[in-house]
Amino acid sequence: MSKLIISILLIATLNLAVSAEFPTSQRAEKAIKRVEPQLIKELQEQQLSYGAPIFIRVFKQSETLEVWIENAQKQYKKFKTYKICRFSGDLGPKLKQGDWQSPEGFYFVNANRLNPWSRFHLSFNIGYPNQYDRFYKRTGDALMVHGNCVSIGCYAMTDEKIEEIYALAAAALKNGQPFFRVHIFPFELNDRNLAQHKEHRWYDFWKNLQQGYQWFEEHHQPPNVNVVDGKYTFEH
Repeated sequence: MSKLIISILLIATLNLAVSAEFPTSQRAEKAIKRVEPQLIKELQEQQLSYGAPIFIRVFKQSETLEVWIENAQKQYKKFKTYKICRFSGDLGPKLKQGDWQSPEGFYFVNANRLNPWSRFHLSFNIGYPNQYDRFYKRTGDALMVHGNCVSIGCYAMTDEKIEEIYALAAAALKNGQPFFRVHIFPFELNDRNLAQHKEHRWYDFWKNLQQGYQWFEEHHQPPNVNVVDGKYTFEH
């Protein structure tokens, strides 16, 4: 058998293995197939590619979820802003299981956190509690972005919108992005907005979040996020 044929067979085997391991369902595949053609068209109109790395930002006050796509220059460009159907609680972080509060902070999603069998159409787990949350002994689990427009701590979208977001996420992960980041803020953390909340109990927390917010605004690339002595830190 020639080396070329062996190589082709190895690639085919690897692709099958990846497909077998990637979480999916008939519902997810049907939804992705339904929204893919329009997404590809809209991406091409913005000189973006389906399957390119993605980044998500959430803003509670404006009830919006932004999907950013990495372009050919390796910078992220805002592709779409989606209206969040429902989230729970007020401005500020989630503290404990059962407080009906939606999280704020810096999270990430890998393929294992996709849920194509979700009770809420389609979903992905943002990864709460993260390292920062655990430092402060915050509790809770299964905090999702999902469909079905109901929330007890999650960020709920309409089924139509979650299908698009889920398709973009799945395409990026299948195409080699190891995980995508989800940054959740109370509002756009510019100096003017933050100054209006100077007396708020979470002002110092938001000042820390602002560093990550400003990093992305400046570099058009989300930073690597760590936690040192109970504070988020940011670097290339």
